[in-house]
Amino acid sequence: MIVDYGFTTESDNRQPDEQADGLLVGAVDLHQHPGPSPFPRRMSILDAARDASDAGFRAIVAKSHHHSMVTDILALRGAGLDELPTDVYGGIALNRTVGGLNPYAVELALRMGGRMVWFPTLSSNAHVKHHEHHDTGFPTSEVELRPNEIITILDDRGAVLPEVRDILSVIAAEDAVLTCGHLGVEESSALIDAALEAGISRIVVNHPIFVVGASVGQAVEWARKGVTIEHCVVMYFGREERRRDLDELLTFIKEVGVERTVLSSDSGQKNNPLPVTLFRRAVRGLLDAGVGEDDIRRLVGTNAGQLLIP
Repeated sequence: MIVDYGFTTESDNRQPDEQADGLLVGAVDLHQHPGPSPFPRRMSILDAARDASDAGFRAIVAKSHHHSMVTDILALRGAGLDELPTDVYGGIALNRTVGGLNPYAVELALRMGGRMVWFPTLSSNAHVKHHEHHDTGFPTSEVELRPNEIITILDDRGAVLPEVRDILSVIAAEDAVLTCGHLGVEESSALIDAALEAGISRIVVNHPIFVVGASVGQAVEWARKGVTIEHCVVMYFGREERRRDLDELLTFIKEVGVERTVLSSDSGQKNNPLPVTLFRRAVRGLLDAGVGEDDIRRLVGTNAGQLLIP
């Protein structure tokens, strides 16, 4: 089922929809991509926060693949960010530009107010291999950067590396959110088991279909361990030429369960609709597909809020 609610490819035209707008009040977006970034972005952190506040969002998370956005967020507190009703959080993605599997960087980001740690995204083996063979529309850097090098969390015997366990101990101590980033199924499973051993209770698998390559059955297995499965609505309600079948998302939600599912935007890129636009489209799409209002509130707000906010 490919949905189309009259939006043009790049349009952020927000047609009045009282029901959908009401369900966005209290929403939490765990996965936005505002600037600054080496990648082209169409909004700043402050722009994103203002847009979310206008729609009644409870919180958003600003993510960069290249640097911790925690200090960017702190720097904006005197520039109007702290006056908005929507809370803005950041975190750190463990790619080469922050030193890879760097417990020092994780510790600093979390102790300065960060809430999320993404294990390798751009630097994961799954990401690099996927982009070698697929045209995904993923942005390219506007800043000259060194060639990407793969980061693995496992040694030659398949055991989790000591530095990964060090990072997990920091996440556990700070009661932060661990996400598997763009790790493939094998590495994600190993990371999840190690995280549970370390006492981490807030664990997310990002977009299982995109790059990660997880089946519905695998997602169900992870969810049974207490993991939350994130789906990115840009994949189902974004640009028409890249839109996936909504039935795929509905199947994941049904099998994994609403209680272990969150919807995020994964937007902010120059050529994609804005995050709030995507959330509004997603809510309308789910309503039209027969998903109940209480379940939608959990998918777009309650579950993510319970993960993010201590």
